[in-house]
Amino acid sequence: GPAAAAPAEVQLSRRRWAVLLLFSSYSLCNAFQWIQYGSINNVFVRFYGVSAFAIDWLSMSYMLAYIPLLFPVAWLLDKRGLRLIALAGSALNAVGAWVKLGSMKPHLFPVTVLGQVICALAQVFILGMPSRIASVWFGSHEVSTACSIAVFGNQLGIALGFVVPPVLIPNVEDVEKLAYHISIMFFMTAGVASALFILVILVFKEKPPNPPSRARASIQSRPIAEYSYMQSILRLLCNANFLLLMVTYGLNVGCFYALSTLLNRMVIHHYPGEEVNAGRIGLTIVLSGMVGALIAGIWLDKTKTYKQTTLVVYIMSLVGMIIYTFTLSLGHLWVVFVTAGMLGHSMCMVPAWFKEKNCLLFPSVICMCFIRIFGIAFTIGQGQIMDHFETQAGNLFLCSFLFLGTVMTAFIKADLRRQQANLENEQT
Repeated sequence: GPAAAAPAEVQLSRRRWAVLLLFSSYSLCNAFQWIQYGSINNVFVRFYGVSAFAIDWLSMSYMLAYIPLLFPVAWLLDKRGLRLIALAGSALNAVGAWVKLGSMKPHLFPVTVLGQVICALAQVFILGMPSRIASVWFGSHEVSTACSIAVFGNQLGIALGFVVPPVLIPNVEDVEKLAYHISIMFFMTAGVASALFILVILVFKEKPPNPPSRARASIQSRPIAEYSYMQSILRLLCNANFLLLMVTYGLNVGCFYALSTLLNRMVIHHYPGEEVNAGRIGLTIVLSGMVGALIAGIWLDKTKTYKQTTLVVYIMSLVGMIIYTFTLSLGHLWVVFVTAGMLGHSMCMVPAWFKEKNCLLFPSVICMCFIRIFGIAFTIGQGQIMDHFETQAGNLFLCSFLFLGTVMTAFIKADLRRQQANLENEQT
């Protein structure tokens, strides 16, 4: 009889770290552009002569753009692979940054909206990448860590988006001087985004020469005809555990998006003239969360306790949000920094959820759609409550949904299919 086909050789590529670092860098740049308006909301309100709600929509445009483009981009990633998606995401990110340079006059607010929308389109090509890069380029013992590092870039970009704009753009009365400082930030962003796009062209490859794990080798050995994108989506939507995961993930990260978008308004309301410290509070939230993210990635790689870790971190998110809610108005900024750090540390849930999403079933970006829906709803809802009542009422609004998410998380059953695939391949 014919000889049996030799199994694909499993070997790790040195290029994997360069690919991961490059992706993390342009994800950072895109995340920076998401929050750069919201972190100095009051300054842009005065410069463009628009409402605070209009500036909030510059951040919410990221959430809105994702919803209709989720499935087309996921289909492209599935059919055309990593390199095309990486090129599209980094290119749109650079184009959007350059368009914003044309909005340096108060009457040119529509131009800055256009630039932000282009950047929002870019993030659709970015957010579905971490799990795919981790599975295509990294071994089974590195997947959680790689996923955490990939998300780390996005979180660092948000951190810089909080702290850099208040430093570069002082709250001055002179409109011409204000335009000059805004242009400096936009020029720096456009330069970095363009350099990263060039590096993606030169460095980013579709996949390594050899599969990095037995599970990946098994996937690559299957006939393409076995895959059906729409059937995969339908199977996901018929899985109760995935539906619970989808909603609870959306609730938690949607609350984080609302908190990030409205942070400047909350802090300035209680501490007028503290734009720089408002940015530093945002930085504290994200940096403490990034530390937690790295710890969570390493912990999950070693223990594989995805369900238990996620539930604990969800409870920490709820407790942190409650403490932050009742200490924000005490009149002591140092207290806000401490409680914000406690809240931020629980945001290590973000990469933990990225990993659990992959291990419960298989890589999917459907959860990100729910994040956007909840993010828009929570931002609008909390903003309206803050306008008509107080910031505390707006934060309690978020606390109620975090409590709901905690209860729902307890009912999710771990279904570690990728882990089982690796185990079966090792045994055979």
